[in-house]
Amino acid sequence: MHSTPSRCQAMARPPAPGSVIVPDWHESAEGKEYLACILRKNRRRVFGLLERPVLPPPVAIDTASYKIFVSGKSGGGKTALVAKLAGLEVPVVHHETAGIQTTVVFWPAKLQASERVVMFRFEFWDCGESALKKFDHMLPACKEKTDAFLFLFSFTDRASFEDLPGQLARVAGDTPGVVRMVIGSKFDQYMHTDVPERDLTAFRQAWELPLLRVKSVPGRRLADGRTLDGWAGLADVAHVLNGLAEQLWHQDQVAAGLLPDTSENSPS
Repeated sequence: MHSTPSRCQAMARPPAPGSVIVPDWHESAEGKEYLACILRKNRRRVFGLLERPVLPPPVAIDTASYKIFVSGKSGGGKTALVAKLAGLEVPVVHHETAGIQTTVVFWPAKLQASERVVMFRFEFWDCGESALKKFDHMLPACKEKTDAFLFLFSFTDRASFEDLPGQLARVAGDTPGVVRMVIGSKFDQYMHTDVPERDLTAFRQAWELPLLRVKSVPGRRLADGRTLDGWAGLADVAHVLNGLAEQLWHQDQVAAGLLPDTSENSPS
C-alpha cells in the first residue's frame, strides 16, 4: 500500500506533456541540425564537465544547466539509465557504483510558447547505495543545489516500486520546490513485470508525478556491429530528455513568477 504525499511536499503541478516543449521537434529537419552537434559520425559525443557542443554561429543558442540526482534501490538500473541517456554502453553485469559518478548530457529542445530553441545541459549524479549508507556527507552533496530528482524503479523488481514512497520522503521530502520524476526501467521485460498497470495508476493518482518508462535492451548498432547508433539511441530516450526539459523549464518559469504557482499550498 502506498502512502500519499503530505501537503508540505506540494510543488507546482507538472505541466501537461507537450505543453512546454515541442515533443517531436528532434525528428524534424531543424531539430536534426541541432542534434548533429552532439553527434560525431553518427555516434554520440561524450562531454566532460567543462565541455560543451559547438554550434555554427547562425544557430548559437542559450544553454540552461541543471543538476539531476538519480535515486533508487541498488540494482534498479540507475547507472544503466544514465548510460542510455548519454548514449554510452549499458553495463551487462550490475556493479555497485563506487562513490558519486557524474555524467553530462546535452539536449536541444524547442519551446512551444516562444518557438525558441534552448540547449539543455543535464548533469546527472548517480551514487551507489552502500556509499550513501556508509558516508553521511554523500546524500547532502548529491542534494545540494539539485534541480531535479529522478526516482527509479524496475518493472522486474516489485520491492524497488514499493520503495518509491520511502525514497521520495527520504530524498526529496525537505525540498518541495525541486522537480521530481519517476522512471520505470526494464520496460522491455514488461511480460515478466512485477508491477501491474493498476498499481502504476494508483501511484500516479496519489503522487501526481510524471511517470515515464524506459527499455533496458542494448541500443541499435552501426554497420560495424560494435558501435552504438547515435541517432537511434537519441530516439529511444528523447521522451525522457524532453520530459526533464519540460518539467525543469516550467519550474523555472513558476519560480521567476512568469507562470502562476499551481501547488496546493500556494496562496490563491
